[in-house]
Amino acid sequence: MSSHAILSPVRNQEATLSASVEHIAPPPFRARRSSPALAPIHFPANSNTEDGGYHQAELFYLQKQIQSQTPMVVVLEDGEQVEGCIEWYDRNCLKIRGRNKTLVYKAAMKYMYKLGEQGQT
Repeated sequence: MSSHAILSPVRNQEATLSASVEHIAPPPFRARRSSPALAPIHFPANSNTEDGGYHQAELFYLQKQIQSQTPMVVVLEDGEQVEGCIEWYDRNCLKIRGRNKTLVYKAAMKYMYKLGEQGQT
């Protein structure tokens, strides 16, 4: 056997492989479909439709309770009660200083009252 006979099939395989690679076409380019724009989600504590007068009254009440260090009770939606003085607030939460410092989301609050006023009408 000559070396030419041994190398000949290898060259043919290389030629066949390179020929088959050249014939494989890439998949056609498909542009992504643009997804429809999603509407923004508004949470109750962050609502822009809130009455301006009510919002100002809430801010005034909270500021007054902070300045006078009034002991408050905050009742949460699940019935848990948090007692203490309001240290600060922002649009979404209150920081209550009592036995320990607690950050309460406004959306989780059911209502609040001054500590000595329970049962009074």
